[in-house]
Amino acid sequence: MTIVQLRSGYHRQLCKEILFVKEGVPNIADTSSKASIAIAMGIIARLNHPLAHKAPPGQTAGVLFEQLTKDFLSGSFDLLRHLRPGKWLFSVNQSISQFDQYEHVANLHRMLREKPELAAALGGDYLVTPDIVVGRYPVSDREINQKNKLVGGTEPVCQLSPLRAENRPKPYLILHASISCKWTIRSDRAQNI
Repeated sequence: MTIVQLRSGYHRQLCKEILFVKEGVPNIADTSSKASIAIAMGIIARLNHPLAHKAPPGQTAGVLFEQLTKDFLSGSFDLLRHLRPGKWLFSVNQSISQFDQYEHVANLHRMLREKPELAAALGGDYLVTPDIVVGRYPVSDREINQKNKLVGGTEPVCQLSPLRAENRPKPYLILHASISCKWTIRSDRAQNI
């Protein structure tokens, strides 16, 4: 399989399972905006695959879009494994506090719950849950030392690297990407863009 074939399959699934046109208006367009309708129709024309026979109900379209996009990303990484070796996680709606770079956010969230005066001063909810995350699993010393003895000897080296699993009692994944799956740009979503 090639990237082109994988992408075409992704587009085919988007059209078959999500995209629907009713009375000349695509379900991804702002019905009150001629420009939005024209742009959505242009996207559908460029994708050039058969559309769904009916629109997915309620929030189902968003969930399907996230899942199909996650599967496309995972498939792309598989094709490029020689460039990005390692064990990877592709997940939908997983909190960033489960990753090494943001594990402190869970502690901050807990402190803000326990101390309302801190929450009032700092404001906001810091537990972000992106639509899709891509994370890399830390590796064992055995894997690092596969070709040469690089770590684990008498000299303390690489003791702070999150890539080395032995550096923590409970290693966290390393966040590689945080992906927002939105068809439209709205002011209430501007922070995701």
